[in-house]
Amino acid sequence: MCLIYVHVPPGGGPGPHRHDFEETFVVLEGEIEVTFRGESITAKAGRTIHVPANAPHQFTNATDRPTQMLCTCEPAGQDEFFRAVGVPVVGPTTVANQSEEDERAQLEKIEALAPQYDTELLADTE
Repeated sequence: MCLIYVHVPPGGGPGPHRHDFEETFVVLEGEIEVTFRGESITAKAGRTIHVPANAPHQFTNATDRPTQMLCTCEPAGQDEFFRAVGVPVVGPTTVANQSEEDERAQLEKIEALAPQYDTELLADTE
């Protein structure tokens, strides 16, 4: 397994997706809105959410304050995906300052590499 510290700024979070591995989120601070198999919940600090392999899901920080989470993936590998598509920042709560062109290029990279990491990006309507 791998353990990933996740800082979710206001408005942040991935779009709908699924992957071939299990994922568990532990909300440490703040809250996120999680949509899992079509049902939405608000997960506040102290809540743990388990997402089985291949289950469609997404989350977003709909508040005006950052959210801190831990994410475990079983088996490991998602950490390598984040290294491949991520943008280096100064510290764990720093948000990358990217131009719109840089953001588009990063999204294209995510779309291209996701299948190599057993991840399928889904349409917003699924």
